[in-house]
Amino acid sequence: MPIVRGKNIEILFSTEEIARRNAELAQEIASTKPDNPLVIAILKGSFVFAADLIRALHAAGISPEVEFISISSYGAGTEAGRPVILRDVETDVEGRNLFIIDDILESGGTLAFTKKLMESRGANSVSLIAMLDKPTKRKANIDADFVGFECPDKFMVGYGMDVGHAFRELPYIGEVVGDADS
Repeated sequence: MPIVRGKNIEILFSTEEIARRNAELAQEIASTKPDNPLVIAILKGSFVFAADLIRALHAAGISPEVEFISISSYGAGTEAGRPVILRDVETDVEGRNLFIIDDILESGGTLAFTKKLMESRGANSVSLIAMLDKPTKRKANIDADFVGFECPDKFMVGYGMDVGHAFRELPYIGEVVGDADS
């Protein structure tokens, strides 16, 4: 069990498992043969996943344009609240086929909010991609079109996900299970 910042981290999805799943997701997405695709990564949590998936999409023959939106729903805590746009996309989405990437689909509030926003701006289609799906916590009536892994009801860190702005740099996804000296 790795020790990071004085905490024990239980690895749930290894670096190798994530890389393999990203390649599979890219093939699944490529099989839809999207026309004029635009990937929108929801910051901050999805940035690592989005970068890896975009490279995997390129290898699968898809070259999307890339945009970013920053939406806060957690702040420094661990419970989701009402989504607030901190940074909006700069690209006109009207008539485009969008792929919105997020790190985790939990309550569904962020993805439901973002999907509705992009649809209201005239997107041709909006597909949702989540590295992790935690259906036990769903509050919004929404599902991702493409999912990396189903996630147990644990608070995940690593691979872009954080707790209190820590642990984003980990190359795997895990759970903080206690202090290293416990």
